[in-house]
Amino acid sequence: MMIQISKVVAGTMSWGSWGQNFSKTEMADLMSFCVEHGIHTFDHADIYGHYTTEEAFGNAFEISGLRREDIQLISKCGIKLVSPNRDHVLKHYDYRKQHIISSCETSLSNLKTDYLDLFLLHRPSPLMQTDEIAEAISTLLSQRKIRSFGLSNFTHMQTELIRSKIPVLYNQISFSTTHHQAMLDGSLDYMQVHQIRPMAWAPLGSHFQKEPNDPKALFIKKMAKNYNTTEDVILYHWILKHPAQIIPVFGSTNKERILNLTKNLDLQLTQEDWFAIWENEMGYEVH
Repeated sequence: MMIQISKVVAGTMSWGSWGQNFSKTEMADLMSFCVEHGIHTFDHADIYGHYTTEEAFGNAFEISGLRREDIQLISKCGIKLVSPNRDHVLKHYDYRKQHIISSCETSLSNLKTDYLDLFLLHRPSPLMQTDEIAEAISTLLSQRKIRSFGLSNFTHMQTELIRSKIPVLYNQISFSTTHHQAMLDGSLDYMQVHQIRPMAWAPLGSHFQKEPNDPKALFIKKMAKNYNTTEDVILYHWILKHPAQIIPVFGSTNKERILNLTKNLDLQLTQEDWFAIWENEMGYEVH
């Protein structure tokens, strides 16, 4: 089933040892801050922080004062990362039934919860067996260990392969002004046809990696000034305006930026400005 997800989702990849390395208290505080300002969905993956961030988040959740029904938890499985916390020696993908189930159960234990609101396969594998995946997901759904199922980084044909065996409700993909191929290759069209909700990781793309005097960067800066807001808000709203109802997954842990985003969630880009931003990034006018 489709679940209630906040308009933008808090990505937790940098909350732990892969980024800010927050203490339990700091993590609980940021979690509560997000919920207080309307962001109640948190995106995880088993591998984040070399398999440590989910547990850190779960420990923080226990002291946060939040109720489980106050938040939605998303996690992913399938990548086997080379890590001091695992015994495999080669990065690879694993979508065998038992691995999917045990990965989910480990995430539940780490996050101190008895269900995930959404469970995603992290990246497609050439060796994935759709019948085995469907059996694993059906088991988890029937046991109420997950509430809904989706994919991450799957093309529309790979998605079609999976959904031939089991319904797919979400697909988390790379999408931004600087990485907009999904809008051109049929991926977003496919998701709309099949009522699959897209989520966008890295929604700011490579915009903030540009030189300050880059003409494309200056254009977005000017656009933000015209709307009396910030560049990141403009980039998020470029995504939010798409009819596929894309959900951005933001990675910032800066409270000021989070507050600025939530205060500006009702902003509406004009249609011409949306096309102007796209034209700016492509470097030529639409055909």
